[in-house]
Amino acid sequence: MKTLKVALLGCGNVGSQVARILLDHSDVLADRAGAKLELAGIAVRSLETKRDAAIPAELLTTDAPALVDGADIVIELLGGLEPAGELIRRALARGASVVTGNKALLAAQGAELNALAFESGAQLRYEAAVGGAIPILRPISDSLSGDRINKIMGIVNGTTNFILDAMDTTGAQFDDVLAEAQALGYAEADPTADVAGHDAAAKAAILASLAFHTDFAYADVHCEGITKITATDVAAAKEAGMVIKLLAIAERTQDGIGVRVHPTLLRRTHPLAAVHGAFNAVFVEAENAGELMFYGAGAGGAPTASAVMGDTVSVARRVVSGGPLPAIAAQQSVKALAFDEISTSYWIGLRVSDEPGVLAAIAAIFAENTVSIEALRQSIIEENHGGSAELRIVTHRSTESSLAAVVAAVADLDAVQEVTSVLRVEGN
Repeated sequence: MKTLKVALLGCGNVGSQVARILLDHSDVLADRAGAKLELAGIAVRSLETKRDAAIPAELLTTDAPALVDGADIVIELLGGLEPAGELIRRALARGASVVTGNKALLAAQGAELNALAFESGAQLRYEAAVGGAIPILRPISDSLSGDRINKIMGIVNGTTNFILDAMDTTGAQFDDVLAEAQALGYAEADPTADVAGHDAAAKAAILASLAFHTDFAYADVHCEGITKITATDVAAAKEAGMVIKLLAIAERTQDGIGVRVHPTLLRRTHPLAAVHGAFNAVFVEAENAGELMFYGAGAGGAPTASAVMGDTVSVARRVVSGGPLPAIAAQQSVKALAFDEISTSYWIGLRVSDEPGVLAAIAAIFAENTVSIEALRQSIIEENHGGSAELRIVTHRSTESSLAAVVAAVADLDAVQEVTSVLRVEGN
């Protein structure tokens, strides 16, 4: 049986799990891959760091380039742009296939790396970059390759889903739930990448690139996080039969493709509304397959290692078979829409003076901007806001620029005391 040398770059939470699988299940993996997968070495930044005792010390090295140069398959789990990017390019240039979960690198340099892989006859796989253990990238690129995908909506960050779900079920404020998430290990000490939406935006670029055969980078994704979501917003959504989720959305329109990440209101009947805790899910709308949802653990060492090993076995099978690589799908010249061109719906919260003519003035502004109102809910505020009313307005779909103009004009009305919230609505 052929032996393939595997270089592992990184030995953190995911890397140590991958090493364990390669060492403990070598016979099973060989049967499935058609070749022995020999862990040739593990590149680490320091040999002094304390690690799992089950990982043989003799496999550890700080010479990552030398390890890459002797490998048939390189598994990159370092994260970040460099030195990960340089090492991946080094491997692909010499024809070694690469498996990675590096979403930030792929969102920034995915087109370049895919082209380099194709030129050298190597494979570049990255199922673990989106959704952890959820098989989503291969179904999009393979199973749905004969279909036309029109829209993808995904909960692709477990930390933010945990926070928003806890706010929904307990009524707690954002800061309190974030502290709980950090204590439980769901959120980092610096949670910015998660709560500001950056992690989800990188994944949105990857999903959009595969689904629409167009190269999207992180810079093409409009990104808003969840730090401004309040317990009041969550409670008002709950009262209206809705829930707030941070969604990565990529949508085809007649004018182009819009890719965005932002807090989004969903009806509680929508499948994504039922995704709780730190789980992830991706909802796909295809022309012929219809609606599909992929659900599972989106993070963690073992789930992510599962996706990495799935790619590794798949790569090994193709290396053994020696078959030709599939041609890269023809890249389409589809326009990436600017955010103000995207069509969406708004949920607008207003505190207004409870006096005649207010609703008429607000409705006139909507009409002037050709934005129609789908629903309006009014409640009188009794305490400490004498003569005030709370309005919740849901609009029909319109362009982002028209909706933003409506909000700005309404905020300037003398009778409007405060714009309490502005959220986008999907799936209604």
